[in-house]
Amino acid sequence: MARHGIGLLMGVTVLATQAQGADWTSQTLPQYDRLFHQTNGWIGADGDFTVALTNDLTLWLFSDTFIGQVRDGHRLHAAMIHNSVAWQHGVDPARARVEFFYGRSSEGKPASLITPVDGQGWFWLADGMMAQGKMVLLLPQFERTDNQTVFGFRQIGAWLGEVSNPLAPPDQWQMTQTKIPFARFGAGENRSFGSAMLATNGFLYIYGTREHTNAAKQMILARAPDKDLGKFAAWQFRVHDGWRTNVEAAIDLCDGMAAEFSVSWLASAQRYVLICTENGLSEKIMARTAPEPWGPWSSPTVIYRCPEAKWDKQIFCYAAKAHPMLSSATHELVITYAANSFDLAQVLTDARLYWPRFVRVKLP
Repeated sequence: MARHGIGLLMGVTVLATQAQGADWTSQTLPQYDRLFHQTNGWIGADGDFTVALTNDLTLWLFSDTFIGQVRDGHRLHAAMIHNSVAWQHGVDPARARVEFFYGRSSEGKPASLITPVDGQGWFWLADGMMAQGKMVLLLPQFERTDNQTVFGFRQIGAWLGEVSNPLAPPDQWQMTQTKIPFARFGAGENRSFGSAMLATNGFLYIYGTREHTNAAKQMILARAPDKDLGKFAAWQFRVHDGWRTNVEAAIDLCDGMAAEFSVSWLASAQRYVLICTENGLSEKIMARTAPEPWGPWSSPTVIYRCPEAKWDKQIFCYAAKAHPMLSSATHELVITYAANSFDLAQVLTDARLYWPRFVRVKLP
């Protein structure tokens, strides 16, 4: 989950296809990579969640973002803000265009687009969904713990954002923020909701993770009627024999999870597909399948290995997730992932890094 995630431009001009795991094939999408490569203004981000606003308009939700310039393979005059968004008009990357949005401070400097109403820390933008004419956003809240490492942060909250005018330009959104009461941080356990969302059968499923000290992240799951997501009394949590309103009864659904992932319906397989970076930080992008949104989940299959992890021992990859609205066939998923460096200076001097990196995966 590390931030200022280096989104990875490989400079590849041809598609590289490789078999990864049982039945899956993968293919890099440099034409999609190029769509996001800017040389002025927005010059890279991680997070990379998407919301289908209309059939032709996709909203991108980014976390840590660089604003500045790219010259001769370097980022110059780069300021980092904690979140930004973009509109992608069209799906075909050959004809699509992208508009980027972020905030401005009173001095006119780049600033995060969305900030916590309680004034504490910042938001990294997680998943979102259209529901009942509104857009709901999951907003994990963080604060700095030190300035020495890329992992010098901790989560302190989880919020639900509701945007009443989601088709307005993002800098004109009318948003309410409500703290999700079921999150817990500290005392040997972190529990959060905000890893992914899924809409089906009149429910919104809100995926989260539970992590005990020195243990791997586990998936947990909540759901609410799509018209009542903001009414927390309506939330239910997956347990062994169904659903209960007591979050303490929620069970672990599968392990090896990351802080952010995706769950999508793959029509050709008639299964739900979970896409995740193995254990959060890894060159391996994993897939699991299940007949229901809560499982039971299959064993993980490696569907892609991120080549950037081999470039340098300082580089790591993370944040893999699928974007079903970008797929052109029922047997495929378009996936993005991020790459980062333990050395922030490397992100600035190697502008191949820190952009959304695109891969298409297919079942036969």
